[in-house]
Amino acid sequence: MSDLLDFDKQSGLITAVVQDAATRRVLMVGYMNREAFDQTIATGHVTFFSRSRQKLWTKGESSGHFLNLKSISTDCDGDALLIQVEPVGPGVCHNGYESCFYRALQEGQWVETEAPVYDPNAVYGVKA
Repeated sequence: MSDLLDFDKQSGLITAVVQDAATRRVLMVGYMNREAFDQTIATGHVTFFSRSRQKLWTKGESSGHFLNLKSISTDCDGDALLIQVEPVGPGVCHNGYESCFYRALQEGQWVETEAPVYDPNAVYGVKA
């Protein structure tokens, strides 16, 4: 299944753009190694490789805000993925927003363009 993917180009990782399958909104970007990709396929829950912690993590394992896999596409070079999901929970962002892309550059300033949808302190116990 992963033979078309080029894990070697970016030191064993592939960029994974996560999109809500229903709304088409980009929710987040993460990275997958071969093991994370295989686990995502096997479980139906999107799993990433954490570059900072150097380990696998399944989105939702601590928050309950899972990303249920709907489809995966790759680009022409096989070094990036578009993962369409059904998000579970009010938001994907660990800061309490629906999407990690809640800021926009407006007139030279980064502006929050939406309100948080949940309290990350209540979900994670500490501010992320």
